Amino acid sequence: MAAFDYSIVAELFPTRSEIKSVPSRRRHRRASPLGYGRFASAADAIRFAIEELPPELLPDACLQVDEEKFDRAGIRRLYESDQYPLARRATTGTRTAVE
Repeated sequence: MAAFDYSIVAELFPTRSEIKSVPSRRRHRRASPLGYGRFASAADAIRFAIEELPPELLPDACLQVDEEKFDRAGIRRLYESDQYPLARRATTGTRTAVE
């Protein structure tokens, strides 16, 4: 398996269904769904999902990097990877329990 590139653009959706409901050409023109974000790097999107996204949105969140999609468990694996390039903020016990 090729190494994951944390430096490429990524999109974070509050649910997998939001990927289809926000067409690519219109994403920048309409109001974004709660929790949706386009990030300059996958590392920033992953950090946001784990450290800042409201805990009730994380279970259904989906990260899209190029054509690859990651669910909550995939996002967590990328965040906990030794290759993750950003400093990690300690998460609270409550946050961990929700995940």
